[in-house]
Amino acid sequence: MFDRLEDILIRLAEILNELNEPNVANDTARFQKLMKEQSDLQPIADAYNEYKECKQTVEDSLSMLEDEHDDEMREMLKEELNDSKKRIEELERELKILLLPKDPNDSKNVIVEIRGGAGGDEAALFAAEIYRMYVKYAESHNWKTEMLSLNENGIGGFKEVTFMINGNGAYSRLKYESGVHRVQRVPETESGGRIHTSTITVAIMPEAEEIDFQLDMNDCKFDVFRASGNGGQCVNTTDSAVRLTHIPTGIVISCQDEKSQLKNKDKALKVLRSRLYDMELEKRHDAEAEARRSQVGTGDRSEKIRTYNFPQGRVTDHRIKLTLHRLDNILNGDLEEIIDSLIAADQAAKLSNLQEQ
Repeated sequence: MFDRLEDILIRLAEILNELNEPNVANDTARFQKLMKEQSDLQPIADAYNEYKECKQTVEDSLSMLEDEHDDEMREMLKEELNDSKKRIEELERELKILLLPKDPNDSKNVIVEIRGGAGGDEAALFAAEIYRMYVKYAESHNWKTEMLSLNENGIGGFKEVTFMINGNGAYSRLKYESGVHRVQRVPETESGGRIHTSTITVAIMPEAEEIDFQLDMNDCKFDVFRASGNGGQCVNTTDSAVRLTHIPTGIVISCQDEKSQLKNKDKALKVLRSRLYDMELEKRHDAEAEARRSQVGTGDRSEKIRTYNFPQGRVTDHRIKLTLHRLDNILNGDLEEIIDSLIAADQAAKLSNLQEQ
């Protein structure tokens, strides 16, 4: 581990020298690559430099204790020694986590698909609530959201909604949200007061750029049709809506939120590219099934990951057996404790897996 850390210090020094070259900014691609590498390596280098300082403090304190006879000074040195030893243990854990293989998609924006599952209208209403939960979570991080497609059920629910969250690190935080979300509550339409269970599926996909996934336009078929929905000058008057069919996979994407047919086409392509990229990632994950099983959340769309129980005001994440009794706050976008716990559990599982190897 320490050889690797020394190599990182050397590489960081090389990067900083290159960034100080007078003409480096003229080559935009090279400049961005160097800045990205620096931002990845700097936290590791900072932690390792602090680790070395603490090790030096321990050596100095031990040496001074041998020669020091003043009781008060000896107590100060012992306190400094104990603090440094404790910090060394903390830094060793931090460094192991920092050196874990990075997910190359962590810094990407995400495309989120939410679909009503079992439960009909009740599932669609819950899908709309979960959509608002993620929008509020994005707002708390100053991330921007953009609607890509929406299929409503007429009573305020969403049969299906696809939207983008633009923000650095969005995928690193939200990637654990993929799976089946279950709600238990008494629907407004239930006269007998019985608790119903409904489900929705959430798919979190990293935004795929052309460099990530090359899409063959010959595999794509576009149809245009008139937009439908609530009011608006372009609704039912122009062929602005777009239906994109990917022939090899049979994936169909409809976009009608924009007044411009061209903009709807661009949005549909963005969603298709990300779906196909996500399918490619799933294949790679399946090839590493054993490693996947040791991690938190496989991303499997059929995996029941969370239950929102309204009568008890609780939310339970089944993967890490975490239960929180503040349902209202969570539905208002306060997901930090859940996501932080999932990240910590995932890191612990990966560290354990590495030790076993």
